[in-house]
Amino acid sequence: MILETLGEFLTIPELGTVVVNGLAKSALYVMIASGLTLIFGLMGVLNFAHGSLTMVGAYLGGLVMVTAVGQATGSVTRLAVFFVAILLVFAVLTVLGGAIETTLIRPLYDRPPIYQILLTFGLTLVIDEIVRIVLGVFGMQPISDWQAALATKPQFLREPAAVVGISVRWLAVFQIVLGVATVVGIWAFLTKTRYGLYIRAGSEDSEMAAALGIDVRQVFTVVFALGIGLAGAAGTLLMWDATWGASVPLAAETLLPAFIVVIVGGLGTFRGTVVAAVVVGMTDSVMTWWFQNYIQFTGLPELVLFLVLVVTLIVRPQGLFGVEGVGGH
Repeated sequence: MILETLGEFLTIPELGTVVVNGLAKSALYVMIASGLTLIFGLMGVLNFAHGSLTMVGAYLGGLVMVTAVGQATGSVTRLAVFFVAILLVFAVLTVLGGAIETTLIRPLYDRPPIYQILLTFGLTLVIDEIVRIVLGVFGMQPISDWQAALATKPQFLREPAAVVGISVRWLAVFQIVLGVATVVGIWAFLTKTRYGLYIRAGSEDSEMAAALGIDVRQVFTVVFALGIGLAGAAGTLLMWDATWGASVPLAAETLLPAFIVVIVGGLGTFRGTVVAAVVVGMTDSVMTWWFQNYIQFTGLPELVLFLVLVVTLIVRPQGLFGVEGVGGH
């Protein structure tokens, strides 16, 4: 039985589909986790509100799409509105992130890390409850996915296509493209801009960077704001994916894999986050195929992700590319 299943898994159509789905999951994971790793890399802040802000981004993106898109709206227009939505959400969440850093996080820099952890965990509870209240005012179900937002997806992204015998979801291809664009954009920002230089200098030695005239506190604000903006942009993309969807539980559903990716890659290293996202995404895709086609128990792929985390912590506690002492200020 297992040999027959292995033979089926190794056929080009099945293996190709698993690889495409794995890359799509990797793209989503890197988009979700990149903001988290940027914030920890420079500031040493473990932001437990990251998942809730991703969820807020999903609802805001859905709000823009539902407001601007009608039944007669064509696919190209829907796609154009989506990119407008993702830019708007990124801008709004960036401003919100800057406000959170200056008013709530900054006063705790001189306190032990547990204060920041408790604060961001409390923020999670507050944000989730506010979203529940707002949804209740408009008569929306907070637990179920927002179907009206899902329905704004262009028709061609809902249909699968066969390429060289491989079944490909166009939405998966779209997610891979956006994931690659996100990685290239962050890499260019960190390595090709003056502010990226400030961020890298601050993450290496914030006191030396301050002594050289860099306004480290302002850099902290910008990085935290951008990290939250990235979370919102990722949420906007998840709003179109039926596996995720805009709902209050999306906060926890995104926070857990984000932490797994960041820890496996090494806290505070963007390169490690990208590599870990590919490792976790491909592992998730392979194990999902096996548990759906052989063992037929859909809950185990998530368990495997935690096993990846446990094995990494045992074999290499600092993560794939992490170094001891990174992060903090």
